[in-house]
Amino acid sequence: MAEERDGDSAYLRIDCVSKRFDETQAVDDVSLDIRKREIFALLGSSGCGKTTLLRMLAGLETPGAGRIVLDGQDLGAVPVHLRPTNMMFQSYALFPHMTVEANVAFGLRQERPRWSRADVSARVAEMLDLVQMQRYARRKPHELSGGQQQRVALARSLAKQPKLLLLDEPLAALDKKIRQQTQLELVSLIERVGVTCILVTHDQEEAMTMATRIGVMSEGRLLQVGTPDEIYERPNCRFTAEFVGDTNLFRGRVTESGLVCDDFPEPLALAPGEGSVGETAWVSVRPERVVLSRGQPDGRAGWNRAQGEVADIAYLGSHSVYHLRLPGGRIVLASAPSLQWGEASAPTWGDSLWLAWPAAAGVVLLR
Repeated sequence: MAEERDGDSAYLRIDCVSKRFDETQAVDDVSLDIRKREIFALLGSSGCGKTTLLRMLAGLETPGAGRIVLDGQDLGAVPVHLRPTNMMFQSYALFPHMTVEANVAFGLRQERPRWSRADVSARVAEMLDLVQMQRYARRKPHELSGGQQQRVALARSLAKQPKLLLLDEPLAALDKKIRQQTQLELVSLIERVGVTCILVTHDQEEAMTMATRIGVMSEGRLLQVGTPDEIYERPNCRFTAEFVGDTNLFRGRVTESGLVCDDFPEPLALAPGEGSVGETAWVSVRPERVVLSRGQPDGRAGWNRAQGEVADIAYLGSHSVYHLRLPGGRIVLASAPSLQWGEASAPTWGDSLWLAWPAAAGVVLLR
C-alpha cells in the first residue's frame, strides 16, 4: 500500500448521489472522488447505505439523484452488463456445478465479440496463477475451503480486467484467523493487478488494514473521509470516534480554563486552539493514550488526572483494558501493556489507580 498512486485527480467521481427505498433514505447526497489504483473502504454498520452505494456503482441499483463518472464516462445510461466494473459478492456466488476454471471463464465466454477458446484458456490460467489456484482448476466449489473459494471469486472478478473492482464484505465468510491472514494477501493481489478497488465492510480492522483511504458512513451519509490514521487519530464527529476503535467521550462546555464537565472536579486541559469558549463539546480520548499508575502522577502542565477504582478488566494477552470507575460513577477505559507492572502483580478488581493523559491526546468534537 505504500506505492505511489496515479496522481490526485479523480478516476471515479460520485457526485451528489442519493437513493431512496419507499420512506427510507438509503444514500443521502454522497459526493466522493477516488483516485486511480486506490483501494478505498466504505465503512459503517449494517443499514448505513454502503452496500446500496456499491450496487449503484455496479449498475444493480439506479440512483434517484446524482451522477457517477468513471474514467471520464458517465455511467448513468450504461447497463450493468456493459459497465467496466466487476463485483465480488460476500457469498462469492460461485456456480456449484462448474469447476474452478469454468467459474473463472464464465464471464469471458459471455463477452461480445466472442473470445477464442485459446484466449479464454490463457486468461483463466493467468488468473489462477495470480491467485495460486492452478492445482485446483478441476475441482468444484464444494471441494474448496472458504479461503480458496474467495480466491476463485477474486480471479473471476479480475478476469475481464475491470476498471473498477467492487468488493462487498469479501472476507466476512472466513473465520477470524484466516481473515487476518488474507487481508494483506488480498491487498497485494489487487496492487499487482493495478485495479481501482472499492471495499465495503463493517469491520474496522479490515478497513484499517486494507484501505488507502476510508469513508465512514452512517444513515446514508458520508461523515468523514481520510487515511486510516486520520480517521482514527482525528475523528471529526462522535460517531466516527466511537465506531472506529474504542474511546472515552467527555461532554462539557469549553471555557478559557478548559472543558468543564461533571465527571471531573477541575476543567479538562485542551490542546491550544481546540474549541471555542462557550461551545458545548465532547472530548475523545483513546484508551491507549491514558496512562495508569498506582501512585499520584507528577503535576505536569497540560495533563489531566483523576483517581478511580478498577471496576472491570479485559485481559487481551499483550495488554489489558481497565475499566476505572471515577468518584462520580463515570467509567473510563485505559489500555496498559501487560509488561507495564514489571514483576509486581498487575492491578485487580477493586484496586485504586490514577489515570492521566496529556491535553494533546484529546480530540475536541462539536457534533
